[in-house]
Amino acid sequence: MTTVIIPKELSEIKGLVAVPKNTYKEFLAWQKKTKSVKTFKPTLSDIKSLDRARKNFVKGNYITLQKFKNELAGNSR
Repeated sequence: MTTVIIPKELSEIKGLVAVPKNTYKEFLAWQKKTKSVKTFKPTLSDIKSLDRARKNFVKGNYITLQKFKNELAGNSR
């Protein structure tokens, strides 16, 4: 059985987790990768457009994707 000794200065830290070195290296690689990904931040115009689209959806002002494809293909049903 492996014994781990936690130094007194670390013993007061709540949520201390011990993981294998390889797992920690994988976590660091994942963290670096996710930080390099840009996140989408909507503009005020995007937010207004989305709000308008949601209101239209509630009112029933929309068509299905299949109907849209049919109209593009010239097949009106």
